[in-house]
Amino acid sequence: MKNEGGFSLIEMIIAIMIYGIVLSVAIGFVAQQNKLFHLGMDRMTSLQNLRYALQSLETDIPTLGTNLPGNQPGLVYAGADILAFTGDYASNVPNDVFASYIDLGAPTGQVSVPTTSQTLPNTSFTWPDTLYRTNAGTRSPAELLMYWFSQDSTTTRTDDYVMYRQVNTADPEVVTRNVLAAEGSVPFFRYIRRIDYASQASTIDSIPDSQLPIRHIERFHAVAADTGASALTDSIRAVRVSFRTTNGVTTGNERIASVSRIIYMPNAGFGTTMTCGSEPILGTTLAAVPFDTGGGLYASRLTWNAATDETSGESDVARYVIYRQEWPIGTDWGDPYLSIPAGNSTYQYLDQSVEPGTVYRYALAAQDCTPSLSTLTASGDVTIPF
Repeated sequence: MKNEGGFSLIEMIIAIMIYGIVLSVAIGFVAQQNKLFHLGMDRMTSLQNLRYALQSLETDIPTLGTNLPGNQPGLVYAGADILAFTGDYASNVPNDVFASYIDLGAPTGQVSVPTTSQTLPNTSFTWPDTLYRTNAGTRSPAELLMYWFSQDSTTTRTDDYVMYRQVNTADPEVVTRNVLAAEGSVPFFRYIRRIDYASQASTIDSIPDSQLPIRHIERFHAVAADTGASALTDSIRAVRVSFRTTNGVTTGNERIASVSRIIYMPNAGFGTTMTCGSEPILGTTLAAVPFDTGGGLYASRLTWNAATDETSGESDVARYVIYRQEWPIGTDWGDPYLSIPAGNSTYQYLDQSVEPGTVYRYALAAQDCTPSLSTLTASGDVTIPF
């Protein structure tokens, strides 16, 4: 009978032991990888919370001050845990070139200034106390946006917050939960202002935390009474946002992401918004006389005052357009001779491109940002001496 080979008992035991060792190592490796995966997910959760909150702030805050009527404040309330401001953030009108964003589905009550006053979150401050209107008499298109942090009452923790966002009187939206204050008792919001001096260049400086909150107390912006504490909001040009987000775990697996970012307000501090509605009203005359520039050379000196619609009315004059004719004077003024930017109370221009002995006549028109021209007003004839 032929002997058949096989494993001995000792060989079987050794093989089983080796298999057990390999299996134990493999299971340990898989368990470690699973643990690392969950730790990575925890870190990702806290990081995603932070990124989403920061992205929302960086999208909305730069719209502060856009398309405001001249008497409506941009920054309404600057607190340690709340920021409230106005701007033409969204419009539900197609092709609205003045709004920051177009949202055709936005409710009418969320695309213009609030019609009723409300108490701002975390404060006893109510706003607005008037209905702001454009120079054309329509409701201001600049709505009220608010961001604030409130302690989360849905958890057992006492140190976590919820970041909210609200437009006008609409229901608040939760931007993110599991928010912690920055380390070192740093407030959620800090502010940076511009300081102007009469005899030196403007500077930028932070506002001490002890001065918060800052409120636009005066009803109207840029009026004589809008000074002192009320006008301080008008000087703010940026906000530093500082906070932390977690993965919602309170045990040893808690993961925290931190951020401290300056968000600028590029539209803060601008003047009256141009409405560009009806044809500009000029309301001033144009004077033209010979002017001796010295050395026997003469020029035509043109002078006029600011147009009616530059300092009042629609306040939308962007520039002045000047026309020129040489003798013989006709009725067709042709193409504009030059344009002068608006922005002064009185204007003067020296036309030195003239010839001795020649008679000139000039005409003036105001132009808005449509652009539309006002009716022309002509000067008298100017004869340039030899």
